[in-house]
Amino acid sequence: MLWISLVLVYGILKGCREIAKKKALEINTVMEVLFFYTLLSFLLVIPSAGEAFSTDKGKLLPIAFKSFIIFVAWMCGFKAIKKMPISIVGILDMSRVVFSMLLALLFLGEVLSITQAVGMLLVCAGLFALPFGSRKEEKKENVRPVYVVLVFVSAFLNAASGTMDKVLMKDLSSGELQFWYMLFLVGFYTAYIVLTRTKMDFKSLLKNRWVWALSIMFVIADRCLFIANGIPESRVTVMTLIKQSCCIVTIIGGRIVFKEKNIVYKLACAFVVIAGIVIAVF
Repeated sequence: MLWISLVLVYGILKGCREIAKKKALEINTVMEVLFFYTLLSFLLVIPSAGEAFSTDKGKLLPIAFKSFIIFVAWMCGFKAIKKMPISIVGILDMSRVVFSMLLALLFLGEVLSITQAVGMLLVCAGLFALPFGSRKEEKKENVRPVYVVLVFVSAFLNAASGTMDKVLMKDLSSGELQFWYMLFLVGFYTAYIVLTRTKMDFKSLLKNRWVWALSIMFVIADRCLFIANGIPESRVTVMTLIKQSCCIVTIIGGRIVFKEKNIVYKLACAFVVIAGIVIAVF
């Protein structure tokens, strides 16, 4: 099905984005990367402006609320990524599976089939097993509990945003949602920079190729996800499972790009997650 393929593309690009974030943060600060990455992404979606200005003004407030949720989620997520191994962040971020499932069941009235329930259990099994093999790595990297908490907060808020997407896409096109959502995000980060008097090194940012790559991947991935959410037969519970394909990318990327350890154990657990995704989808 088309929506499944679109969500799979989103998951792969999301994994690549996590690697790009880590590389970008080696050059610039969290706020510098967040602001410039968001601004570039918004500039890339401006071609949707004509369509967006015909949006029902009553929809702008919930879109602004979604943007604020993402504003906070990204602040938490980026701070954690800067301080933690990317493979561990990818592992902890899979907790959004549970959050998204619960939100979809509570607010969207979705019902899990037997196979989807089995798939979710396998995903959870992989999620909870992975950290046990990462404890030595966490200790070696001096991972502070506060950053683990930040990843969980980010995961919950991203899950809430994903649930809102399904509701918003009933009355909006992907172009409309992406334009307004990005515009509000730019506004929130600009306000934060002004109010906190955060210094920005724009010269360094312009030379940071990872930020440019991050923006391009973000726009493409989000457009795929919004289109998938706009397809009536798509289900948040199943999409949440498919998105976890990103964990394979972060684990392999963590090894190749950042020379992280314990790759075999992490991949073994990740395949448990993939088995859950396959069972849930088919």
